[in-house]
Amino acid sequence: MLWEEQVPLMRQGYHKELLGKAFGEASCGRKVFPPREMVFNSMRLTSLDILRVVILGQDPYFNEHPGLGAEAHGLCFSVREGIPTPPSLLNIFKEINRSVYGGEQKSLQTDLTRWARQGVLLLNASLTVRAKSPNSHANLGWQILTDNIIETISKEKEHIVFMLWGSFAQKKAAMIDEKKHLILRTSHPSPLSAHRGFLGSDVFVRCNHYLTDHGFEAIIW
Repeated sequence: MLWEEQVPLMRQGYHKELLGKAFGEASCGRKVFPPREMVFNSMRLTSLDILRVVILGQDPYFNEHPGLGAEAHGLCFSVREGIPTPPSLLNIFKEINRSVYGGEQKSLQTDLTRWARQGVLLLNASLTVRAKSPNSHANLGWQILTDNIIETISKEKEHIVFMLWGSFAQKKAAMIDEKKHLILRTSHPSPLSAHRGFLGSDVFVRCNHYLTDHGFEAIIW
């Protein structure tokens, strides 16, 4: 099932209009991340048919590394292999190792494509950003689109796990029908807030328990 067929604003072509703006006038002559062909990577990898979990980020990574390329590749919190692991992702892995693997320090791949292919939608609220300018496209209109995506998921699906980490993501809970879905709220995995609720939250274990209780396969984190 294609997102373009289900999400009202995508049926109207709003996502293509925003893409043109992001790499046109809103770029202000600077690089825009992720690369154009990867902006819709999360939806390309995770269709509505296989969707089981939504993890919501705020803004794509806005840096690149010489010889390695951009950190952002269209999946929130994820970076491609070989690129230094961002602090928030390190804390995500720390919580997975503690809760899922009993403290065993597994070497987890920083490219979270493996999650996306299992039905985890890694969606940023804004889908593009100018280089070295966090939240520079926050008012471009992406959040109107991604809110519409969240509303569509809530309406069209059942028993989806929404992971809302931090105050920004938790504001999206108003769009989600909690009678049909599970919302897991914690602090953000950023080093500034991870110790206020994210670390020790068991969100990955609780997610899998909910999925298996409703007849779905657990996510291999």
